[in-house]
Amino acid sequence: MKNRPKISDIMTADPDWVHTAQPISEVYDMFKENTYHHVPVLDGRKPVGMISATDILSLVYDIEGSDDRMLRTFLDIQFNIEDAMSTELVTVSSDAKVREVADAMSSGSIHSVLVVDSEGDMEGIVTSTDLIRLLGELL
Repeated sequence: MKNRPKISDIMTADPDWVHTAQPISEVYDMFKENTYHHVPVLDGRKPVGMISATDILSLVYDIEGSDDRMLRTFLDIQFNIEDAMSTELVTVSSDAKVREVADAMSSGSIHSVLVVDSEGDMEGIVTSTDLIRLLGELL
């Protein structure tokens, strides 16, 4: 039988995250400075939402052409993280099979899954990029 990786084998452990009280411009900066596109929103160590680069883009779509400082100010004045985050989270345990996550993402409506422990505290994140990277390694 094939060695089937678990989610803990491919997840990003302890990813960057935000809390709802942070200015949304900080999330915007995180996306500009890093290569990831999803950031968990936590209350303590418990996931309460997910915010994506697409969520931020949908907020700023109408102010194209603004300089970066104006954009950041607009974001912080008009919105907060809760305005942009999704609260419908898909979570799995660290011993979940990769197939479970692949099945959850196969509809195309989600691109990340949070990995939580038995207490519901976040341990990591698995994104569609992680699954594609694994596929490349297996081919």
